[in-house]
Amino acid sequence: MGLVDSLVHKQLDVTRVNLCNLLNSNVIFYYGPMFFDTPRIFYDSINKIDKKKKALSIILTTSGGAVEPTERTVEIIRTHFQQVNFIVPDYAMSAGTIFCMSGDKILMDEVSSLGPIDPQLQQPDGSLIPALGYLEQLEKMIERSKSGEISIVEIDMLRKLDLGDINRFEQARNLTITLLKKWLVKYKFKDWKIHRSSPKLKGKPVTLKEKEKRAEEIARQLGDVKLWHSHGRHISAKTLDSVLRLEIDNYAFKKELKEAITVYQGIAMDYILKNGYMLFAHGEKNLTIIGR
Repeated sequence: MGLVDSLVHKQLDVTRVNLCNLLNSNVIFYYGPMFFDTPRIFYDSINKIDKKKKALSIILTTSGGAVEPTERTVEIIRTHFQQVNFIVPDYAMSAGTIFCMSGDKILMDEVSSLGPIDPQLQQPDGSLIPALGYLEQLEKMIERSKSGEISIVEIDMLRKLDLGDINRFEQARNLTITLLKKWLVKYKFKDWKIHRSSPKLKGKPVTLKEKEKRAEEIARQLGDVKLWHSHGRHISAKTLDSVLRLEIDNYAFKKELKEAITVYQGIAMDYILKNGYMLFAHGEKNLTIIGR
C-alpha cells in the first residue's frame, strides 16, 4: 500500500468513527452493484464490527443489480441488527431502492435520489436487463394484436421471445412486490401506529391490513413503468414523500450530520473515481475493493 492510499484509508477510518458517534450506530459504506458477491461482502464487514452499538447505518450508492442477492444481504444484516438505517447521499437505483425499503429509516437530502424498482435479470453474457420494460412491451404487442394493429416486425419479435425468460421476468416482478410488502410492514412501518394525514382516519389506530395495503401500493407505484417512464429515472426525497407518501428523513438541515456524511462520502468517492473502482466497501477494520 502506497503512502497516499494509507493516508486516505486513515481519513476514511477517522471520518467513519465520527459518523458512528453522531448516529450512535455502526456504519458501513457501500458503493457498487448489488450482485452475487454482495451478501458475502456485508457478512465479512458485519463479522468485524464491535456490536456495542445496536444499530447499523448503511451509506449506499448503487446503480442497482439483482433482487436475489439483495434479499440474501437483508437476511444477513437482519440476523445481527434490529435497527437498520439507509443513508443515500447520492443515488440508490433499482435493486438499491429495494434494499433501502428494508430499512427502519431512509435518510436523504435535496440531491439524493432513489429509482424505480424494475428488477434486473442477468443474461448468459453477464449483462443485466430490466424485466418490467420487457413485460410492458410484450403487453403492448399483445394488445395491438387483438385489434389487428400489430406489425410484421412485432410478430417476428414475439416469435423469438423465450417463454422461459418471460416467466423469469414475471417471477422477478412478483418477488420484488412480495419483498417490499414484507419489509415495509415489518421495518419501515413498525412505528406507524396512528393515522396522521387522512381526515377520516386521523387519530385512529393503524391496522396490519392497512399497513399491508399501503406497502403494496408503494411497491406497485415504484414498479410502474408508465409512471416513471424510464428505468434510470431519479426520484427525489420530495417526490417519494409527496407522491408515494413514503416518509423520508431529510438530513439537509442537520448541519453536523450533513457535514459528517458529506466529508466521509467525499473522501470515499474521490478515491473510488480516481482509481476507477467498480465496488468499494468500507467498515470497521474491513475494506473491500474490486477494480474494473
